[in-house]
Amino acid sequence: MIKLRAEQTGAEPAVLTFDVHPDNLVFKKNVPLINSAEDREHILKRCFGIDDVVVLHFNQQVMHMDWKVFADELIDEMNLCWIVVGHDFCFGYKGKGTADKLKKHCEERGVGCDIVAPVCLDGVVVSSTLIRRLIEEGDIEKANEYLGRPHTLTDTVRSGYHLGTQMGTPTINMSFPHGVIVPKHGVYAAKAYIDGNEYMSVTNVGVRPTVSESGGVNVESYLLDFQGNLYGHTVRLDFYKFLRPERKFDDIDMLAAQIKHDAQSTRDYFESLK
Repeated sequence: MIKLRAEQTGAEPAVLTFDVHPDNLVFKKNVPLINSAEDREHILKRCFGIDDVVVLHFNQQVMHMDWKVFADELIDEMNLCWIVVGHDFCFGYKGKGTADKLKKHCEERGVGCDIVAPVCLDGVVVSSTLIRRLIEEGDIEKANEYLGRPHTLTDTVRSGYHLGTQMGTPTINMSFPHGVIVPKHGVYAAKAYIDGNEYMSVTNVGVRPTVSESGGVNVESYLLDFQGNLYGHTVRLDFYKFLRPERKFDDIDMLAAQIKHDAQSTRDYFESLK
């Protein structure tokens, strides 16, 4: 809808998003983001061809702003000619600004406004709440259906314990940014994208109980058919299927054997998609 209206009006398509979930500040809840602001920007560019992504810091000033003032500032500062929002969109102090109120206000300002109807898949209304629950439960395949793309993490590779290299299954270490949802702990069939190249990946999300007692959540990936050093490189990781829960093994040899078994499961899974 955004790109269509941009083409019709001769304008540049743009998306406005917040850096944190507003409910964290408004209701003092701990509502994680599905993706970081940086990842959302990459997704909008890669999947939807929208290059102009505006990330607005949500703070006390924004939270207490009257909805009309907020709308007018956006219209004036960004020179907006058309606005597209979801059916359940609300904004401004105490959420008094609704999609219907915005549409009427836009008419008064001579600005177009579209309200996108609920999107349903198999009779279920797609929502961020539903998608977060599916990711937390490890039902990544269903979450991907509702997202319309694989769930994604982008991060810079950092140094780990180097045990993977000793076991013959060298791994890369990443982490989820603060405030971003962490999928159910376990092993996933994933794909890693590095410098334009794609690799199948066995990815463990969790605390690595066999080799660590720190309790810190880590994202550790064994890239199939890859050799080399990736420290400092930026990697995009796409999650496709939950393979098994994370577990503690009696020794490193058992862990290494399981990783190789997971690698074959990952190959089989992606082969089944062809």
